[in-house]
Amino acid sequence: MEIELTQDQENAKKLIAEWYFNTDNQFFVLSGYAGTGKTFLIDYVVRNVLRLEIGKGVVFVSPTGKAAANLLKNGTLAGTVHSLIYIRDGDEFDVDENGEIIEREEIKFIKREKIDENIRLIIVDEASMINEEMLYDLLSFNVKCLFCGDGAQLPPVSGNCPLLSKPNYTMTEIVRQAADNPIIQVATLARRGEYIPYGVYGDSVCVISKKAFKGSDRQRLLMAADQVLCGTNRTRNALNQEIRKYKNIPEDAVLPVEGEKLICTLNDWEKPLDKEEKFHLVNGIIGIAENVKESIDDLATMEFRADFMQASVKVPFDTGIFERGRYRHGYGNRAVTLANGTVVSEYNTEMLRKFRAVSDEPVCRFEFAYAVTCHKAQGSEFDFVIVFDESWVFGEERHRWLYTAITRAKEKLLVIR
Repeated sequence: MEIELTQDQENAKKLIAEWYFNTDNQFFVLSGYAGTGKTFLIDYVVRNVLRLEIGKGVVFVSPTGKAAANLLKNGTLAGTVHSLIYIRDGDEFDVDENGEIIEREEIKFIKREKIDENIRLIIVDEASMINEEMLYDLLSFNVKCLFCGDGAQLPPVSGNCPLLSKPNYTMTEIVRQAADNPIIQVATLARRGEYIPYGVYGDSVCVISKKAFKGSDRQRLLMAADQVLCGTNRTRNALNQEIRKYKNIPEDAVLPVEGEKLICTLNDWEKPLDKEEKFHLVNGIIGIAENVKESIDDLATMEFRADFMQASVKVPFDTGIFERGRYRHGYGNRAVTLANGTVVSEYNTEMLRKFRAVSDEPVCRFEFAYAVTCHKAQGSEFDFVIVFDESWVFGEERHRWLYTAITRAKEKLLVIR
């Protein structure tokens, strides 16, 4: 069957082909709003115009494991930018300011000297999340790069990347299949900064007031949502405690119990989630807690299973955030597993004298994830999303915030404001 492209897609296709075949420019930046079919277009262009095969002549990568996992779920062979261009530094020692050789406290990654010489094109999805350092490292391999993203979404929380501020082409025409999608309709209103009226949109979107969201319907919907999004940590904490109550988790169970939904809030590059080490336990990964065991020194261990993986990994984590609302252990602090199975802080000299240390690893950080902030959800998508509209908090970025939150929903959306 012959595929008919929109005029917008046709324009983008011609520009990408011209760039790839007839210019020396190393990269092309394609921006596209939700519903414009940019992911479909890239797949079409790669296969039918550039005549390349994903996984061989071309690689598809994303800045985060979660975003890469979404591509994998949709049938696109993908990995992370990090796994493509960095390797672990095998040297476990540093030199201090006095010239003394010391053991390195944390893992270090270095840029690869080269990548697979058969790669002729690197496609980077969710390009708005690429920081400057990673961008320069990626371009240093002198391979053509096609960056793809949505310039209407929120910029990175930290760092800066100018890619989507000056795209080579921006797709704005909503494709016919998406034009009738209520999620795309309200997302378009949000992107334009237009008011979204209360009401029901088709069979997949509802916008209601805070006052109307109460009683048994509130409980039922919060329990049914695949993800709840909000803007402030205060709202996030309140919603997580509310949902835990609905799940009949005892009030005195301050630590996660079996099967609870958590989000990692600190990068741990020493903890791969898969045997190939393509995905790591990094900030923003959402998953399930299993086999939680409390130890001492505000530490506990658990088996954490990321929601896009089959297997779980054992991690020590900081219990301070659950018990007193703040983390006890700083970035880079390590947890030591003793011969008797106890996990202690690396600074617990008394226990370290009594028992032999078996292993040590970074102290990881987690928080409850029934509700998360929109910033944490960037690069992710969920079937049914509830958005507590706190866009007013973000000033000039309020329209981007609401647009980003709305476009996390794949099938159903409830907006509360």
